[in-house]
Amino acid sequence: MTADTAVTRHHQQILTLRSQGKALLRFTSQVQEVVRASGVITGLCTVFLRHTSASLIIQENADPDVLADLEAFLSRLVPEGNHYRHSTEGPDDMPAHIRTVLTHTSETIPIVQGRLALGTWQGLYLWEHRARGSAREVVVHVMGY
Repeated sequence: MTADTAVTRHHQQILTLRSQGKALLRFTSQVQEVVRASGVITGLCTVFLRHTSASLIIQENADPDVLADLEAFLSRLVPEGNHYRHSTEGPDDMPAHIRTVLTHTSETIPIVQGRLALGTWQGLYLWEHRARGSAREVVVHVMGY
């Protein structure tokens, strides 16, 4: 069967990730497992975060200094404090929302030969912007042939 005659397959799964406060949590392998379970060989994988104070990024997966530098940079760009009107949940509340706007709540990754087509040094990360840990839901949608 060719892509022209194949029926598009859809597969969805919700992952619950537990963050430990401000940090980047790599979860590439969990998404790859969803892709494997879908049976899709050629297609797209969309990963969507159902929250407004955390984000998703694709970034360096080998040198942890890259992640530390990203966190330090974003903390300087969007500092915490009591100078925001929205502070319902504390001084890190509004900065977390701003950091999410500057990054992403979804990523789309091609699937090639049944695997995420990430580069050698790329990983998929949940970026927690709040000081306290939280359970974060990520919807993984796989479609293709």
